Parts: sequence; C-alpha cells; structure tokens
Amino acid sequence: MDRSAEFRRWKAQCLSKVDLSRKGSVDEDVVELVQLLNGREQFFTTSSCAGRIILLDRDINGSEVQKQNCCWLLVTHKPCVKDDVIVALKKANGEAILKFEPLVLHVQCRQLQDAQILAVRSTHGLEVPLTQKGKLMVTEEYINFLVKIANQKMEENKKRIERFYNCLQHALEKETISMISYPKEKIKEINNSSYTHKKKRNPEKACGKYITEENNKELENDDHDDPGISATIFPEDY
Repeated sequence: MDRSAEFRRWKAQCLSKVDLSRKGSVDEDVVELVQLLNGREQFFTTSSCAGRIILLDRDINGSEVQKQNCCWLLVTHKPCVKDDVIVALKKANGEAILKFEPLVLHVQCRQLQDAQILAVRSTHGLEVPLTQKGKLMVTEEYINFLVKIANQKMEENKKRIERFYNCLQHALEKETISMISYPKEKIKEINNSSYTHKKKRNPEKACGKYITEENNKELENDDHDDPGISATIFPEDY
C-alpha cells in the first residue's frame, strides 16, 4: 500500500473514532476550521480546543502543573464572571491556578509541505496562582481584574480564529489553483526546491519543531507506522 493510500486509511480510522474529550464534541468556535481541514485530503485533525478559561487545583507538593493530576474546579469556553471563580475556589485544597488557554489544534499532515502551511505558534495565554494550601492569597478585586483580562483574551482569541480560518482558506484555494495550473513534474520540482531551501536555513523549524511530544507518544502506541506529519497550531499574527 502506498503512503497516500495509507494516509487516507489512517484518516478515515481516526475521524470515525468516538470523541473522548471532556466536552465530547468539537467546540462551536472552531467547527468550521476543523471541517475545512478535514475536508482536504492532505489533513485531518486529531484533537482541538477553541480556547478556554480554567481553574485547576493541584497538589501543593507538585513541582509543575500537570492537568491529568489536577482537580478541575472550573472550565468554560465562553467568558466567565468573578462570582463563578469565587464559588469554585471554595473547593480548592492545594494551589488553585486560573488559566486562559488559546486555540489548540493537533493536525496530521500527509507531507512536510502541507505541515508548513499550518505551523503557527502563539504565546496568547494567562496563568496565575490564587491559593496556597487552599487559602486564598489574593483579593476579590484582583480576581475580578484577572477575569476581565481572561475574557479579553478569549474575545481576541475568537478574532484570531476567524483571521486564521480566512488566511488558511485563501492559502488552500491558491494551492488548488496552482495544482491545476502546473504539471505534476513542475510542482514536485518547486516543492523539493522549497523544502531544501528551508531545511538549510533552519532545519529545526522546517521539521522537528512542529512535532509535539504528545503526538509522538500517540504514534509510538499505534499499531501502524506514521504515514504523515503532526503539526500543532497556535494562531498568532493572522
């Protein structure tokens, strides 16, 4: 079986699986983006989050935040209010941390050239500790201030998703036109030339930087070899 056929088989297998996320479905603000990617033969999404505000309670003995070992006190994909955070904090026993996390998409790509279209990063986040050993360490006024910032970031994140969708759609349409206009031999020559140039300029950026540790572990546990390339997308300047 050639690699293109193997990629199609793997894509169909992945998209037919049950959604095991906490929410159990694709977030509303990212549905169109996920559908756009999955509608193209060279991509498929393995997980997604449109962005969220969360309040985690971690063990005070933990050296770093690990979500799988934390108690989720609050999670919302919409703007929240101070009172919701205050109520949730009453259940904290360790170190409660208020976080805003922007859009995250894990996308499997058929070829390196496809992954290069998507590879964008962002530092558009927020992470602030609020309690220690269950004791509130900040004022309600400060919590209200943080919630406003988190909500502003949520709104900006939504705008970035829209810009990213429009730019991606334009890039894919342009790519389709190029595929029609150029013979296959010419496209292959251009792609190989582009890949060689980028690899010499910055080999880390051209390849390994966009393969996430999480997806690498998933691939190691899969019964089949990886027929594609994994890219994590964090919209920044689109």
